[in-house]
Amino acid sequence: MSANKPTQPNANALYFGDNPDVLREHVKDEAVDLVYLDPPFNSARDYNILFSSPKGENSEAQITAFKDSWYWGEQAEREFSEIVHGQNTYTAEMIQAMRRFLGENDMMAYLVMMANRLLELHRVLKPTGSLYLHCDPTAGHYLKIVLDTIFGGNFRNEIIWKRTSAHSGAKRYGPVHDILLFYTRGKQFHWNAQYTKYSQEYLDTSFTKQDKHGRCWQSTDLTGNGVRHGDSGKTWRGVDVTAKGRHWAVPHDAIPGMDLSSYNVLERLEKLDASDYIYWPEKKGGVPRLKQYADEMPGVALQSVWMDIPPIGAQSAERLGYPTQKPLALLERIISASSNEGDVVLDPFCGCGTAVHAAQKLKRQWIGIDITHLAITLIEKRLKNAFPEIGFEVHGTPKDLEGAVDLARRDKYQFQWWACSLVNAQPYQGKKKGADGGIDGLIFFLDDTKEHKKIVVSVKGGDNVSVAMVRDLVGVLEREKAEIGLFITLAQPTKAMTTEAVKAGYYTSSVTGKTFRKLQILTIAGLLNGNEKAEYPDLSRGATTFKKAKLEEKTGKQGDLI
Repeated sequence: MSANKPTQPNANALYFGDNPDVLREHVKDEAVDLVYLDPPFNSARDYNILFSSPKGENSEAQITAFKDSWYWGEQAEREFSEIVHGQNTYTAEMIQAMRRFLGENDMMAYLVMMANRLLELHRVLKPTGSLYLHCDPTAGHYLKIVLDTIFGGNFRNEIIWKRTSAHSGAKRYGPVHDILLFYTRGKQFHWNAQYTKYSQEYLDTSFTKQDKHGRCWQSTDLTGNGVRHGDSGKTWRGVDVTAKGRHWAVPHDAIPGMDLSSYNVLERLEKLDASDYIYWPEKKGGVPRLKQYADEMPGVALQSVWMDIPPIGAQSAERLGYPTQKPLALLERIISASSNEGDVVLDPFCGCGTAVHAAQKLKRQWIGIDITHLAITLIEKRLKNAFPEIGFEVHGTPKDLEGAVDLARRDKYQFQWWACSLVNAQPYQGKKKGADGGIDGLIFFLDDTKEHKKIVVSVKGGDNVSVAMVRDLVGVLEREKAEIGLFITLAQPTKAMTTEAVKAGYYTSSVTGKTFRKLQILTIAGLLNGNEKAEYPDLSRGATTFKKAKLEEKTGKQGDLI
């Protein structure tokens, strides 16, 4: 139970921040119907986002989305202490035993981080809620121990998703799958059965009979093994199945789209017969059977090995350039199976936003959390491109000058990423500490049909700016052969800086003849209040800077979470 009594957010909401902090501060107990999380797998890799650039540009326009590794240190020790002194004594004992077994290494740091977050996710789940944890075999066995401890005996499935085509491994079998660990908060939970299509071979060999309209059907048993009393054991239409040691067994969903739940067994048989769903054998004394039409059957009930959802290919229209991006179809399947319209879906590692995109598309409410401003910015763009009329809130990103100053003081690089988002610029070169060549962001624009042109963005988050900085940006424009430079500053520019910027001259559109300042000084305050904006022509409407998500069908805005 959370001690600080968080206030439930409005639907729908994106949060910038570390997920345990966001969950404790903003999400009430038992408020979420479905949690999907795809945390980093502790593979000791750095995952970079490689933005698409026009032909002729080098591929350095990338940023490190996240470092997929943890190290035992102060944070791991602090989170370990939180678990040991928390209210869940089973988890406290488990995590101490794992530490004794594994020692203080990277894997243990990862498991501590995950255990702390899974405790919070268990808290916010409704009694009928479900959780899907997406992982790979590297740490899946350890994570299952953690989940078993937190969720008790409510493990439902280990789902295997074939995420890629064949790999040739060095002295091992090719690793081609991920794991989805499916748990529920309680014994009763939301469940909507999912199906896959029948194979043509199965249709040809099973649905061998045809009616007068040419519809193919097969017959199936209407009885079950063993003798029962009550309606199930009564004679129907002169047929006594108890003599054969059986009873009538007619499920309420025997025929898709026909609700038989309000009828007893014999009434169900009458209803089916009246609707021409009973097959009467010509042989005297034969037991009637159920007619199932191929075009009415939902397909094969989905099993725990998923091979029918391909990964996102390099040339896929769905690909947005984010590392570890999962197919929309994968999330749609999970959300469809374990939630209903209007339910609340939570993704605490929302990355590029596939889960919240799927939730919006399927008319669920949603909460997304990520620890980088870049991820939140990309999700904002993705949702607005896919659902132009969507309404949602964004928390944790600066809304005023005071918030911008605070972010600049806390994290220089997150501030630069956020400032680039104010002018729809790509962050540049991974923001490695050290020299960045005077470039913090890039914008590509199209002024004619011949070639794309470049805008260089320089962000300054310090208390003081100077004329020398403007001159430096002019030099960067010449070096990069860029048409325009944007100088974004937290501090107010001096008059001398404005004068120097004017000296840089103008860029003239070859299409409209309109002129634009070659070096534009923009303040954070002006960008936030809408009084200032970057000015340049762009026939592509930003499509060459960020890849757009596909437009989805219109959906209505949703109300507050209960």
